[in-house]
Amino acid sequence: MGGDWTSALDLAGTDPADLEEHFEREWFRGREYRHLSAARHGIERGTAVVDGVVVRGYPSLPRALVLDPTVPEFFDGPVAVEEKLNGYNVRLARVDGDLLAFTRSGFVCPYTTDIVSETVDATAFFDAHPERMLCGELVGPENPYTAHDYDDVDSAAFYVFDVRDRESGAPMPVERRRDCCREYGLDAVREFGTVTPAAAVDTVREAIRRLDAQGREGVVMKSADGRRALKYTTSTIHRADLAHAFGLPFDYGREFVFPRILREAFQAVEFDESDAEVRERARRLGEAVLTPAVETIRAVEAGDPVGETHTVRGDPEAIESLLSHFRDQGLALHVERDDREDGERVVTFTKVAHATRDKTEYYLAGGTVDE
Repeated sequence: MGGDWTSALDLAGTDPADLEEHFEREWFRGREYRHLSAARHGIERGTAVVDGVVVRGYPSLPRALVLDPTVPEFFDGPVAVEEKLNGYNVRLARVDGDLLAFTRSGFVCPYTTDIVSETVDATAFFDAHPERMLCGELVGPENPYTAHDYDDVDSAAFYVFDVRDRESGAPMPVERRRDCCREYGLDAVREFGTVTPAAAVDTVREAIRRLDAQGREGVVMKSADGRRALKYTTSTIHRADLAHAFGLPFDYGREFVFPRILREAFQAVEFDESDAEVRERARRLGEAVLTPAVETIRAVEAGDPVGETHTVRGDPEAIESLLSHFRDQGLALHVERDDREDGERVVTFTKVAHATRDKTEYYLAGGTVDE
């Protein structure tokens, strides 16, 4: 893959050749690169190698089902509480003078690269910190991965939640990272304070109540050095995930659905809800499960496409590269709109959910279920 890239990784005795065989080859605008779509030999999913330069993947974060006693037991010092946004994880790194946007799997996304190049002024930051990468969430209604509306985002926006060493993955301490974002004018996730582990329980509970009422996702708690982190999410996002899954009931399995139902049960106990409040939570949960499933069955019955629908807007070449990437992954796309506005290409498309469509058609035609 070019260069002594393995020296940047702590392979703990692993033969570099054993790791290298798991890297997938991709191309970005004539430039070959490799990436890990799954964690291997202790190296994070999404780790990429471009022109011999390593860009580490972002680690997965553990989740708390209950705040008390989990938070005081997990942290032994100050806890920074910040908002967890509903979008998709993006790492920005400068490689050979070019700003590249890496998705969670390590794919250099042409659409995302163009979006952040237009909306994020990171030149001064990377001039001062060429060895770092900006880790953030790209949110907004016009993105190809997770479409969720935010009142203050018309199209797409990038919010920093971490700054890490590009090769080692070591995080910048929280306060230094916040100062860095302010110094270089980078948008960052909302802060709810830095408190003791014991106080963090009430701080997070209050933040979750506010975020839930606003239809937002949740929080991430971090140690002061940024090395330990824990996430906790709202009932709103649990129901949204379930609604999405049951809108495509044969494309998502038990491993996706069951944990989200458990999160609701533990949260009801965590917040000491009354019987009436639990019944209301159950009603909302039931609607999130049944309503989208019924809508999907009716859509298939009517011959309409079912799947995940997204709108993207940007440079025509970048849009075409994005759509080609999805098709190369074996996704069938149903394009509902393909227009030009002010020199930009605007495409609304559905990633067709084959399993849900085919099985629903089978059962509607009289197929039976073996139980």
